[in-house]
Amino acid sequence: MPDPIMSDPDTSHPVTSEPTTSEPMTVLVTGASGFVGAEVTARLTAAGHTVLALLHRNGDLVRNNGRRLTPGPGALTRIGGDITRPGLGLSDDDRRLAASADRIVHCAAVTDFGLPKDRYERVNIEGTRNILDLALTGRTPLVYVSTAYVCGERDGIAYEDELDLGQRPGNDYEKSKLAAEALVRKAAGDGLPVTVVRPSIVTGATRTGRVRDLKTVYPVLRVLTRGLVRTVPGHHDAVLDLVPVDRVADLVTAAATRFHEAGGRTLHAVGHELTLRDMSDVLAEYPAFHVPRFVPPSAFSATALPDRERPYYERIVSLYAPYFRRRVRFDAAHAEVFGHRPAPSGGRPYLRRLLDHCLATGYLGPPPRREPAAARPEGSTHR
Repeated sequence: MPDPIMSDPDTSHPVTSEPTTSEPMTVLVTGASGFVGAEVTARLTAAGHTVLALLHRNGDLVRNNGRRLTPGPGALTRIGGDITRPGLGLSDDDRRLAASADRIVHCAAVTDFGLPKDRYERVNIEGTRNILDLALTGRTPLVYVSTAYVCGERDGIAYEDELDLGQRPGNDYEKSKLAAEALVRKAAGDGLPVTVVRPSIVTGATRTGRVRDLKTVYPVLRVLTRGLVRTVPGHHDAVLDLVPVDRVADLVTAAATRFHEAGGRTLHAVGHELTLRDMSDVLAEYPAFHVPRFVPPSAFSATALPDRERPYYERIVSLYAPYFRRRVRFDAAHAEVFGHRPAPSGGRPYLRRLLDHCLATGYLGPPPRREPAAARPEGSTHR
């Protein structure tokens, strides 16, 4: 039977090829059914470890390729709980089981934008506080999944060792993750072994562009390519950093299995840099797509939009406005040394793969007509 990680075409670099801890471990994974959490769980069990999957709702764990997660050769044990409750809402038996974990990987979070502020506070901040209580009780090493956008609204280079520089968060999600990471750092100062992994904008698989959850940047692409909003505030040299979900899962898994190397570090799980100019140029390659007009934020007025466009702007595009005006790049020196992998390049080819997948599934409309191979832009996977 082929290894499930090695045989998956969505996987860019199997974590099993990296040096890992020599002994099988028990790892508590929160958010194990989530976009990143399911991929981390798959990698850990494929490497022979036992995963205690803390789940708010019962059900199958589904991988990014749409298939049900089949653990092995390691084991998978589901634990019902709720990170927003003290003690995680665990039964006595499950609490003892969780206390036996050799590592905790905290992936669970609310990542959607535009939700009530108290939802972010309850899940992202108080949930992290409850996980820290469990970890501190047994001094269990913790891998915490944050976001690179704790950097806030700023330009220039955001470094891995930075956290609170007095920056202004771009939205309530970023504000909650900044506060949660501050709690994690305080716990580290109190003696808890901690590694922080900060993904940027998590998107589809490296090789195929396939994606399970059409969240993050995808709703914006849908609105813009359909011409539902034609004028958007943003700088042409603003940078979107898109990181494949497999790259994030590889780094989180390696941090858990090689904690003796990762402990005490903050690692940027970042990916393909795209300026808004890059995005506009790639979208223009697709005849069926509308290409938005980016104007300086100081010259933009939502009230000046046509009546049919304004609701789409207010409900969707406005939530991502900070990402269209930030000229920020993420330093990833620690992550590159730890992961033995350089930062990815080729943002335009990667965006084409994402778009081709969305077309193939009908998310962005019907797929384009077949073209000769020589006519396809670099990075296009559409056949």
